[in-house]
Amino acid sequence: MKVHDIKLQQQFCDAVYRGKKTFEVRKNDRDYQVGDVIRFIPIDNNGRQIPHPIRNASYIITYLLNDYGLRKGYVALAIKRI
Repeated sequence: MKVHDIKLQQQFCDAVYRGKKTFEVRKNDRDYQVGDVIRFIPIDNNGRQIPHPIRNASYIITYLLNDYGLRKGYVALAIKRI
């Protein structure tokens, strides 16, 4: 199991934090695996970190989809707050 600290744009923070957005599509440059943990770093449109309660939450990858309908090198991650 790995822990991934990844940036998340402000416009998606509330939806993920409230459990309405339960997936992420990402470039698979980190070798994501089911069971890995994601911690989000909320950022604004200029890439600067911003305060948001999602910063104190962790999410587990429950399912990973690659290749099928996605651009080469990208994955869709099903996530659940833990």
